[in-house]
Amino acid sequence: MTSPSPARQLADHVRRVLGDGPFRLPGGWFHMGAVICDASFQARTRYVSTLRPRLLRLQEEWPDAVTVRGFRDRLATHDLAVAMDFRSPGKVAKAHDITDLLVAEGVDTREDLHAWIARPAGRAALRAVKGVGPKSVDYMGNLVGRSQVAVDVHLRAFATDAGVPQLGYGQLRAAYEEAAALLGHEPGALEHAVWRTRAGLDPA
Repeated sequence: MTSPSPARQLADHVRRVLGDGPFRLPGGWFHMGAVICDASFQARTRYVSTLRPRLLRLQEEWPDAVTVRGFRDRLATHDLAVAMDFRSPGKVAKAHDITDLLVAEGVDTREDLHAWIARPAGRAALRAVKGVGPKSVDYMGNLVGRSQVAVDVHLRAFATDAGVPQLGYGQLRAAYEEAAALLGHEPGALEHAVWRTRAGLDPA
């Protein structure tokens, strides 16, 4: 008897644990300072209790950072570690580096990033930034309204529970995308539902 594919194992586990949905896409941000900081600071951080409140405050206190250039101008005169109340030199440096890259590439708005990050050259340029891996690129796409699967520890744990063997990042992302297609869900919506469930939140 042939074993089910990883995508089928994921799809069956989604139905058992999360039900049939519908699942909503994450809204992301329209404030580019928040997009860059979310992508830069979220790794190994409690998102709901620690990071999200800081991002909401950043939007209020730096309204001119709604564009990448506006955020860059703020960074020139303000300490991001203080603004975010986040003492992590590596993550602060990553935010600066991503900002510099986007300015150099002419990416200024949510719409600009939505289009640019879909291009192989754009993804490769982001991957060249220190500390930015494939998950960060996919995650950043979701922050500006794309529908992608960003494989993190929550999605890996869910896959393990589903009986999926250890797969590389690209293989597991493809399995989740195929599972979403089997179930009739947007990839980003399925990913978000799995993430919320593993984080102890309502998947919807």
